[in-house]
Amino acid sequence: MRPALGGRVLSVVAGLLSSMSSLATANELPGDSVYQAAAALTDQNGRSLAWQDLRGRPVVVSMFYSNCHLMCPLIIGSGKALQSQLSASDRDALDLAVLSIDPARDTPAALRAVAEAHHLDPRWRLLRPLDADVRTLAAVLDIRYRAQPDGTFNHTSTLILLDRDGRILARSGVTDLQPDPEFVAEVKKYLAASP
Repeated sequence: MRPALGGRVLSVVAGLLSSMSSLATANELPGDSVYQAAAALTDQNGRSLAWQDLRGRPVVVSMFYSNCHLMCPLIIGSGKALQSQLSASDRDALDLAVLSIDPARDTPAALRAVAEAHHLDPRWRLLRPLDADVRTLAAVLDIRYRAQPDGTFNHTSTLILLDRDGRILARSGVTDLQPDPEFVAEVKKYLAASP
């Protein structure tokens, strides 16, 4: 009896180890994922989260600052226009996130004021990184910015589609309130192919 029982126990243990190995492989980030970078964030509601917490759902991401009155409202407007061109199910499947390049002034209250002013729905996250993490996030997203003496920023204005694992699938420069039709098509194509 004991050898048979021991064999079953070993079989169960081997099965568990195999399952754990498969689970670990499934949880590993792809090497080209932007979520390989570590960053701490606070959203417009004051909730703390990690950059990697965005993993698991497709997201259109950009960087901005709330005191911007030129390009940043266009970034948000372009994101809203993108949402309006999606079916209801695709809208529900897609998150949007904008990361501040000015965390000193972009407090959660300031970010919440932007969300309210633009009537952003709950799929939008306005995120304040730690000051030390801004440059890292800009680097992984290939967004350039430079602070100006008058408190403004010169910065890349772009929308970037990330897949569920944080791989960059498409990007588009923002020039007005309407997103590039080719970018919209890429978003729709990805969402249609996603389970």
